[in-house]
Amino acid sequence: MEDPMPLGRGVVLPLHEITLRTSRSSGPGGQHANVTASRVEAIFDVEASSALTDAQKQRVIARLGPRVTAVAQDARSQTRNRETALERLRARLSDALIPPRPRRATRPTAASVRDRLDGKRRQASRKRDRQRPTDDA
Repeated sequence: MEDPMPLGRGVVLPLHEITLRTSRSSGPGGQHANVTASRVEAIFDVEASSALTDAQKQRVIARLGPRVTAVAQDARSQTRNRETALERLRARLSDALIPPRPRRATRPTAASVRDRLDGKRRQASRKRDRQRPTDDA
């Protein structure tokens, strides 16, 4: 993946802010998996980033936490797993940076209001019928 990593909305993340760790991948694979460190973990420290504004940092921390990680161990090649992990990290960060759409207040429809009030009347009638009869007559 090229340096720097574009996240969309004008945000560009330099790759030197991402820590890459390698380890042996789990699962089957025979002798090759036992001797090569093909699993790649990409770690991004949100609070230490200089590429994000304070508002963007708060949004990412609220959605993903202070450390964002992405792991890839799908391929036999460490290079391919590195590309996959960086792409997964980019996707997670770009999704977290999208600001939430503002909620527009809507009025309930006339039918929903009628249904709600009818349900309340039925429930009140049901409870009224369960009460002990009064001696009015």
